[in-house]
Amino acid sequence: MATTTTITTTYAGEKLRGYIATALLSANSISNGGVSVKANVKYKDVIKQMALGTDLIKEGSCDFDATSSVDLTERYLEPEEFQVNMQLCKQDFRDDWEAISMGYSAWDNLPPDFETYFVARIIARVATANERIIWQGADAVAGEYAGFLELFAADADVVKLVGTAITATNVVDELGRVVDAILPQLYGNPDLSIYIPQNVYRAYVRALGGFQSGGQGAAGFQDRGNNQTFGDLVFDGVRLLVCNGLPDNTIVAAESSNLWFGTGLFNDQNMLKVKDMEDVDLSQNVRFAMRWTATVNYGIGSEVITYVPV
Repeated sequence: MATTTTITTTYAGEKLRGYIATALLSANSISNGGVSVKANVKYKDVIKQMALGTDLIKEGSCDFDATSSVDLTERYLEPEEFQVNMQLCKQDFRDDWEAISMGYSAWDNLPPDFETYFVARIIARVATANERIIWQGADAVAGEYAGFLELFAADADVVKLVGTAITATNVVDELGRVVDAILPQLYGNPDLSIYIPQNVYRAYVRALGGFQSGGQGAAGFQDRGNNQTFGDLVFDGVRLLVCNGLPDNTIVAAESSNLWFGTGLFNDQNMLKVKDMEDVDLSQNVRFAMRWTATVNYGIGSEVITYVPV
């Protein structure tokens, strides 16, 4: 049975063959370097953790006297396999605006422009879904793996702050709470980031536009009011990283080297096979198949801060 296809477009001349897609989010937690990628994981990969005791240094003496302790523990990256399987019937396009590009023969092909567009849309949609699953994924839900938030919630070592709804008037104070919870030995590290959703980013930019309670003055940052334009933002010396997969009002602080995304061949996520079934079963169907593996995990829970509203 073919994937249900509903065509609502109208013919507007054979020169007009553009397809318009709505804006799609990308898996930006990966593309912006917020999460370390471990590729070529066929089955399972080990994330080794080492914790040193606090009594590392002691008074000097003539004898060798072992100090402190080393605690070695492990976490695992064990990617799960996922797939997309879709089937379209070429007959659905015969009377549509791409009919001429299919050829005049009864033995026609899927419109080439549509095929390219459709493949790009599937890949983009998978990237969008994966960005959300990276953070909000639930292992009990089909088609998902356990995301960071589910893993953090189950770990008593993770520092957990009780959050609230973020607005332009409280965003500075709430981000400050997150910074205050960062361990002193982590503060200032180059790969330390505060991961924020879009609503927190927008609230902070608006706060910079002018709130005296936020310390910016009535005219805002650099006296520019709400005419603020920013690329990368820093708060109290820590980079702010917008992650489209984070739910509203949820904040995470961690080092990117402590957060891991595991997969098989990384390019598998950008590969989708298209098969015209005409020569196989004499049908008019075209099949699309995409397969990939993915999972996330982290290293040291005590070096992660989560801010989650109740």
